Amino acid sequence: MKTVKEVSELTGIGIRTLRYYDEIDLLKPAKVTEAGYRLYDEKTLKKLRQIMFFRELEVPLSEIKAIMKDTESDNRKILEAQKRMLEMKRNHLNGIIELISDVLKGEDKMSFEAFNDKDIQKITQHSLKIMSEEDKKIIIQHYGDIEKFKESVAEGFKNERACEHLIKIYGSKEKAVEASLRSTGNREELTAQKNEMDLIYKQFACAMEHGDEEMSMEAVKRLGESCKKLFKMDNARVLLLEMAKDYLNHSKLEEATEKQYGKGITKYIGSAIYRYYGVESMM
Repeated sequence: MKTVKEVSELTGIGIRTLRYYDEIDLLKPAKVTEAGYRLYDEKTLKKLRQIMFFRELEVPLSEIKAIMKDTESDNRKILEAQKRMLEMKRNHLNGIIELISDVLKGEDKMSFEAFNDKDIQKITQHSLKIMSEEDKKIIIQHYGDIEKFKESVAEGFKNERACEHLIKIYGSKEKAVEASLRSTGNREELTAQKNEMDLIYKQFACAMEHGDEEMSMEAVKRLGESCKKLFKMDNARVLLLEMAKDYLNHSKLEEATEKQYGKGITKYIGSAIYRYYGVESMM
C-alpha cells in the first residue's frame, strides 16, 4: 500500500488532485485508515495510470469517469477505449498536418480570382475535344447545340461562389485549369474510377453495419486517394470536408445514396470523414 504522498511523488500528480479524484468518485483509495490516511494498492494505481492516459489526451474528467465506470470489470474494453482515443488524437494531428501542408503549398488560398474568357474557352474546348460523339449528341439534345453549351459553361464560371469554391479545392485558379486540362476523358478509366467509388461506399456500409472503426478510417483514406486521382488534385482534404458537410446537412444525394448503400450511410460517411481529419462534427 502507498500513501497519498508516495503516490504523488511516484506519478507527479498533486495531493490535492488525488483528493479531488476521491471526492468525485473517480479514483477511490483502496483503504482509508482510522486516522483518515488514504492508501492505494496496485489495482488502484493501475486505474490511476489509465486516468492519467486519458488526461494526457485531454479527455474531460466527466467522460473519463463514464469510461472507467463502463469498463471497470473489462480490461479489453479499457484498451479499446484507449485505442479509440489515440486514433482520435492521431486523426486530429493528421488534419493539422494536412492543413499546414495546404498553407505551405498555397492550397488554402481563399481570395477570389475570376476565371477570364481565355481560361473558360480553354477548359470548354478541351472538354469538347475529349468528349465522345455519344456524349456530344446528349449535350446537343439538352442544350440545342454546342454553342449554347459553351454559353452555359461560361455563365457557370460567372458564379463567384462556385468559382471561389473551385479555387479553394484546387488551391489556385491556375491549378483548377491545369486539372481540367490533365483529364484524359478515357471511358475505361472513368468506369474503373466509378467501380472503385462503388467499392469504397460498400466498405463504408460494411463498416457501419459491423461498427468497425478501423475499416471506416481505411475507407476515408481510399476515398481521398480516389478523389485525388479522379479530380487531378494533390490534396483531397478540402474536398472531403466539403463532402462531409454536405452529407451531414441533408444532401440532395442522400436519398439516392441511401437507397443504394443503406439507410444512414450519408451521415455515417460524413462523420467518418470528420473523425479522420480530427474535425468536430457540425451536427
